[in-house]
Amino acid sequence: MDIAEYKQLFSGNDDATPGWDAITAQLQTVYGSQAPKHWGTALPHRLGGPDPIDGISVFESTAGGYSDFHFCSYGFTSLYYDENSLGGEASGFGFELTFRLRNTGQTEGELQWVWGLIQNIARYVFESGNRFDQYHWLPANGPICMDSPTDIVGLIFVTDSELGSIDTPHGRVQFLQMVGLTTAELEDLHANNITCEQMVEALRVDNPLWVTDLARRSV
Repeated sequence: MDIAEYKQLFSGNDDATPGWDAITAQLQTVYGSQAPKHWGTALPHRLGGPDPIDGISVFESTAGGYSDFHFCSYGFTSLYYDENSLGGEASGFGFELTFRLRNTGQTEGELQWVWGLIQNIARYVFESGNRFDQYHWLPANGPICMDSPTDIVGLIFVTDSELGSIDTPHGRVQFLQMVGLTTAELEDLHANNITCEQMVEALRVDNPLWVTDLARRSV
């Protein structure tokens, strides 16, 4: 897409959201007309808002054979009308984060910790300029849900099996899923007892969509 096509398609409108719309369109290929829960910031980051991520949508899914919440961020990539971002190889940092959490009947308020988790990761990315990619992993320095006695204390990243990657006017966007790791799994990665790819495939055997269950513990 050249600049003339871009201006024509979006009418040179600074209020247009081509990157945001591309993410939403990809989510709709999986969830159709399901209306997600959506959390947003009062002031977008580009206008000085304190939170790097402008929004997170949450869908309910039963694709893995049981119910889970599927989260997707809006903000690591170029979301808004931006002629300078046109035609880039990657949009923004090149990824949006997703996360699947086992649905045990949590209320919307009981899911809010995921918003905080994603915002904290975003602060690291925005401040350091370091991006995540498939098979990267991250210790959380404690439970990923601070108010829970969970043994899930780390994250490993893998391309979201349902959302994959998309091309947008601003470049490529990879949907990168965070998958929870237990203390023992994190220790195995630290000790190089297992590679990241092997860990991901081991988790996938009984959990093909890599749903994080806060009650899970290492065998």
